[in-house]
Amino acid sequence: MSYGFVDKVTISVYAGKGGDGAVTFHREKFVAAGGPDGGDGGRGGDVILVVDDHMSTLMDFRYKRKFTAANGENGLNKRCSGKDGANVTIRVPRGTLVRDKATGSIMADMSTGEPFVAARGGRGGWGNQHFATPTRQVPRFAKPGMPGESHELILELKLLADVGLVGFPNVGKSTLLASVSRARPKIADYHFTTLSPNLGVVYVAEGASFVLADIPGIIEGASEGAGLGHDFLRHIDRCRLLIHVVDVSGSEGRDPIEDFETINRELTDYSPTLASRPQIVAGNKCDLLGDDRGPIERLKKHVEGLGYEFFELSAATTAGTKELMQRAAAMLSSLPPIAVYEPDYVPPAPDLGSPEDVEIEEDDGVWYVSGPWMDRLVSTVNFTDYESRMYFDKSLRDAGIYERMEALGIHDGDTISICGMTFEYKS
Repeated sequence: MSYGFVDKVTISVYAGKGGDGAVTFHREKFVAAGGPDGGDGGRGGDVILVVDDHMSTLMDFRYKRKFTAANGENGLNKRCSGKDGANVTIRVPRGTLVRDKATGSIMADMSTGEPFVAARGGRGGWGNQHFATPTRQVPRFAKPGMPGESHELILELKLLADVGLVGFPNVGKSTLLASVSRARPKIADYHFTTLSPNLGVVYVAEGASFVLADIPGIIEGASEGAGLGHDFLRHIDRCRLLIHVVDVSGSEGRDPIEDFETINRELTDYSPTLASRPQIVAGNKCDLLGDDRGPIERLKKHVEGLGYEFFELSAATTAGTKELMQRAAAMLSSLPPIAVYEPDYVPPAPDLGSPEDVEIEEDDGVWYVSGPWMDRLVSTVNFTDYESRMYFDKSLRDAGIYERMEALGIHDGDTISICGMTFEYKS
């Protein structure tokens, strides 16, 4: 977007990998080879999203889209664990929805102020101190650290406002916001003066206030992406009450009733739930009509016939604005709180694979064995340790890998390639 207001971005987050466990030994009398004392690897750092109430857009993500936490340190000798990796904190405006890009599912609603761990760091691997047994007193292997989570996230800002001002451009929404709050939006007599949502706090009495939002750019076709409407309609999703501002003077050459019906159609097309929210109709620019009350009465009769309350006002002179805000505050007192979206993201099951999925291919005398199950098995083996190699050999035999290779015609002395390592086959 080029409006200076960024309300939807895609970012990539990568948690840190866990540190590897250590293979070390200490010197101690009567303990074989000094005894294992390898410490555990540190946990990888997390990527955490937190709410920053001083942010109002996602502009900070325009140039930085990748966030990576630190890896955990490897284990040390003397049973000392490696340090945990440092977390990365990402600050977002209150009201930001976090979605998984692959599925579109909601992972978190950053409205309550609770931090959200977007990617968890991998666990640190165990040092060889954990693998000593009465029959294996000198374990020369340890567990590697686990990889951290990674996600592509869509951050979508939905402003937190109690009341949303909707209507065609240039009907006086920004003027109304400025007249009832301390917000100072840009105001001028031409289309699309407002290029980004503006918020203001309206004080109606001691201890009674609410947040009012001027939502720009709703025109015919907005729900299908016309004008700026598709970009900003999302910001009234959370509003508990809508004030529909209509230019009763017809200063733009449009019919007020047609304007009213057009905007409501756009709201319905965008979200039937949003269109069903309580709505007050405000007939603005009444001062331009002078003594001609015909257009006012015509619009009033139409909207009240549909069950809406009608207020006539002049935002420019503030006439009628106090009564409108008092009525809005009274309605809010009986309406449910601002909606918080429930997460519906289901993490995919880890692809650990199975021995049956292992692929075996022969090319120019070299047998290539690959697959997620094989990758996971290799990651647990220390090939410099005899016992660990025997465990690897037994795992392949128990999984039927050797039997499958023999059925395909492997012979003694043939070369096997697994995860970049080569072995000589012996039956």
